[in-house]
Amino acid sequence: MTTHLARPPARPRRLRRHLGAVAAGCALLLLTACGGTTGAESTGGGGSGDAAAPLVYGIFATPLEEPWDGAIHTALTKAADEGKIRYKHVDNLKTSDSLERSLRDVARTEKPAAIMGDAFAAEEAVRKVAAEFPTIPFVFGSGGKPVAPNMSVFDNWMQDPAYLAGMLAGGLTKTNTIGVVGAMPIPEVNRIVNAFVQGIKATNSQATVKVSFINTFFDPAAAKQSAQAQIAAGADVLFAERDGVIAAAKEANIPVVGMMTDQSADGPKHVATSLIWNVSPTVEAVIKQATGGPEAVDLGKFSFMNVGGSALAPLNTDVVGGIPDALAKQVAAKEQEIKSGAFVTPVDESAPAGSIVVAGE
Repeated sequence: MTTHLARPPARPRRLRRHLGAVAAGCALLLLTACGGTTGAESTGGGGSGDAAAPLVYGIFATPLEEPWDGAIHTALTKAADEGKIRYKHVDNLKTSDSLERSLRDVARTEKPAAIMGDAFAAEEAVRKVAAEFPTIPFVFGSGGKPVAPNMSVFDNWMQDPAYLAGMLAGGLTKTNTIGVVGAMPIPEVNRIVNAFVQGIKATNSQATVKVSFINTFFDPAAAKQSAQAQIAAGADVLFAERDGVIAAAKEANIPVVGMMTDQSADGPKHVATSLIWNVSPTVEAVIKQATGGPEAVDLGKFSFMNVGGSALAPLNTDVVGGIPDALAKQVAAKEQEIKSGAFVTPVDESAPAGSIVVAGE
């Protein structure tokens, strides 16, 4: 089912992170609960006002190399560098239990002005601790609803740049076969993949899209293997929704679309563009709570392109095969329509088929 959104809808809770078991004998250490890694504090640009800035703490289940949590960390670090906040974090917490312990330890001992992180694999734990500390804003990536008085939620709504990247891919393919490697068929991934497919349809009605899921969020080897299978099936343009796909594109000497950050440096001749998630607008909303008091709101709208929460990286004209000027202009025109509100990208969270004939969509 396809819906057209002016703002994110409420959605049921769902699993985002597939967390591994904690290593045997892991000690319960303050702020590094069972394998977590505590980062050094960032106090901003070094100005005299830094010490007075509110402390925002990042709590992450995965290593920061995982792009989703890494994007949040990047935005918080930027805010600290600008002197808006003091920032500390702990990542790689691995399990719901260890995340719950770290959250409680941080709230009790650090007394931060706000806590931000990713609750998709630990919804119950995060909400439990948030209820214990009602004066601290908890702002977490979540598939659930806000909970009064202090639990706000957000998500990466990146259907806008996904549609534009699909338009580009549709115009670049020579075989009319495009490959997509995603994490797993959950709504937040589905809406990105489906928007990418709809973008392809806008520029190439003859294309077929091969879609594979690796059923985890961070396994570069598995993602690369899936991409290689798509290449063997004729794909000559790829979408790297997961890490590992760019490596396959480089080996095959074909264009690829990156994800979360501008990944052109990972393949200067192969990354045609990237979907960028800019968490800074969401972080600005968190800072308002850190200085003005907790709220229970859905901040998903701050990831939309028309508020700067997502973007398409500059097109890489040095990519193998090049980018036709007419195609680049077509993508740029649609981007302006999205930013102005003249075009609203369809949001479709249904699971995509493994092989999609665009003409049949």
